[in-house]
Parts: sequence; C-alpha cells; structure tokens
Amino acid sequence: MTEQALRLGTRRSKLAMAQSGQVADAVSQVTGRPVELVEITTYGDTSREHLAQIGGTGVFVTALREALLRGEIDFAVHSLKDLPTGQPDELALAAVPVREDARDVLIARDGLKFAELPNGARIGTGSPRRMAQLNAYARDHGLTIETVPIRGNIDTRIGFVRAGELDGVVLAAAGLHRIGRTDEVTDFLSVDTVLPAPGQGALAIECAADNADLVAALAELDDPLTRAAVTAERSLLAALEAGCSAPVGAFADLLADGQIVKEMRLRGVVGTTDGSTLVQLSTTGPVPETHDQAMALGRELAAEMLAKGAAGLMGERAH
Repeated sequence: MTEQALRLGTRRSKLAMAQSGQVADAVSQVTGRPVELVEITTYGDTSREHLAQIGGTGVFVTALREALLRGEIDFAVHSLKDLPTGQPDELALAAVPVREDARDVLIARDGLKFAELPNGARIGTGSPRRMAQLNAYARDHGLTIETVPIRGNIDTRIGFVRAGELDGVVLAAAGLHRIGRTDEVTDFLSVDTVLPAPGQGALAIECAADNADLVAALAELDDPLTRAAVTAERSLLAALEAGCSAPVGAFADLLADGQIVKEMRLRGVVGTTDGSTLVQLSTTGPVPETHDQAMALGRELAAEMLAKGAAGLMGERAH
C-alpha cells in the first residue's frame, strides 16, 4: 500500500501555487511521502475591497488556518509577511525555510530606474509602508511622485504599467523570483532605500501543533537564521501594535566578519504615507539564539521608535 499523501493547503493564486509547489517537493523529500495541493479560496482572494478594510493580509491566512483546524489539510504554506503576529496555540509554525530576496522592486515603463522617473510619475502600490518610503525617497531626490493605491495579482499589477495607466508598480522581489518573472524588474530597490515588510521574502509552514511527527519532519526545512531574523522583525511589528496594514518596514540582516556571522542588525521604519515624516532606527546585537532573544531585539527597537514619536504616525490605520 502506498503511503497516504500529505495534503498541503494553498491559495489559488499563481504565486501561492508556485511557492506551495516548491515546498511540496521539499516536504516530499524529507518525509518520503507524496504531497498533494488542496486549493482553498480565501475571502482576500474574492473580495475587491482594499486589503486594509477587510482586515489586512491576515484574511489570506484565516481560511487556510481554518482548514488546518478542521483537519481538511495537513499543513499550509503562507507568505510570512501575511501572518498575523499572534500565533494560535493549536497551530505550530513548524518551519521557516531559507529566505528569498527580501527587497522590493520597481517595474516601470521604458525600463526606467526609480531615479529616472519623470516628475509626477504615477506609481502603483497597495502598501502604506511602500507609499511612505517611496514618497520620502522621492522627496530626498528632488522628485515628485504620485502613489496610486492598487490591488490584484502580479499580472494585474504589471498590466497597469503595460497598458500605460501607471508609470510603474512596486512589488516584492520574492514573488517575481518564485514565478520566474525577475527579468521584468527595471530596478531593485535597496533595503537602504525601502525597508521591506516584516518577514518579506520568507515563507511559513504551519501544521497542527499536536501532530508531533509532522512538526518534526517539517522542522528539517527550517533555517534558524531566517527564523531569528523574521522573528525579530515581527516582534517589532507587534510591539508597535501595528497590524498588517500599518506603514511599518523592518529588516534584520546578519553582519559577518569574513565567514563568521557576528551580529544581527535590525532596522525599522514607520512613517506617514505621504513620506513627510519617517521614524527610522536600527539596533545591532548578538545573533539571537532563542525565540525569546529574537523577540527582545524587536521589542527593544520598537520601544526606541515609540519614544521617537512612531505611535503618532500610525494613527491612520482603520479602527
């Protein structure tokens, strides 16, 4: 008798299917069991409302988590930046695999880089975090841009540029890598310019906490350094009491001396969407060796940011 297939719950978007397929192959290798994809439609996929109004990106996660809790699927793959910061007790975050490129990218008309955009360029993004930093960056470089709120999958967003409705759109590099469309990028935005969303570029593999065998098998795909980095970033987000729709950017990277990783640097930014006010700080410390140490790194930086006025910049989120 062949071993029963593990059921992997995924959203139906091209990107979700691509990243779930990659994880399915990896899980199949570590478990020796076939993995089948189970497509689950989420409210976030069918609603045309702005994400901030329907509860932020967490809406993509809820349906998958409900299917896990009902036992309809064995495990789920999420984009880590979509996961709410609170982890339900019944579910284990079994693995955070090695992170993809965390940067944001620009896809602009005529192959333009950000610095080459004409004055008044219309740039599409649904993210208040990107709007705040793009507007601040433009202002620092004597540019005027207009950020235009957009939604939709990668095809839809790039379509606005191809159709001439927008001069450019800003997307996550990781998603384009995963569906093999990096060649359309006209500018990779350095994390020094635009800090990504907490957890951007990383995946989360989740299963029922009481399924010890599966938790252990999935744990083989975990990358401890990626997990430490994204834990610190998400701790910062949680401590700022900011939801998925808040204009918070965070990025933890490792500072190495030759081949030896010595320290982790965590950077955070929060700002008004027009980019007129940003609070941007960083902290550096030993590489966290435990979950609690990574959480502490995020909390400490959040406290400094709040002391510098970050709270007042997040007043524009929906209540």
